Formats: sequence, C-alpha cells, structure tokens
Amino acid sequence: MPRYEVRISQTAEKQLRRLPPADQERVAAKASALATDPRPAGTRKLRGYEDVWRVRVGPYRILYSVDDAEVIVIVLKVGHRSRVYR
Repeated sequence: MPRYEVRISQTAEKQLRRLPPADQERVAAKASALATDPRPAGTRKLRGYEDVWRVRVGPYRILYSVDDAEVIVIVLKVGHRSRVYR
C-alpha cells in the first residue's frame, strides 16, 4: 500500500492551533496516521459530499478528502464535533 502525502489546509491549520495543546498533539498524530491508512476503522464518509471523510479524535473531528490517483490526503477542517460540520 502506498504512503499518502498529508496536506493540511490553511483553515484546518488555524483551527488546529486554536485547540488546547494536549488536544493539538492528539489530533495532529491522528492526521499524520492518515498517511499510512487514509480510511482507518471508524471513519465515515460524509453524506452530501463526493469524497469527504471524517475521523473521530475524542470530542474533535477531522474532515478530510482522499485523492487515490494522486496519493494525497487533504485535511479540510478540524474542530469540536458540535461546530465542525457548519
């Protein structure tokens, strides 16, 4: 299985920096793990979008897109589960 390149959008980077430091580390580690397995157990495809997935990290969610042809994972948004889908 090829190793995917993980890219973080400016929006997601800004949202990640606003999290508490301990949570930043957990979310960043989970985002980095998407390089080896872009669709790990527990991920769900979001309805209404062509190729947007979400993964849970405690009360936070990482929304990302996978481009299998280019072998890239793009992190779109990071945030608390109550606000990330807006």
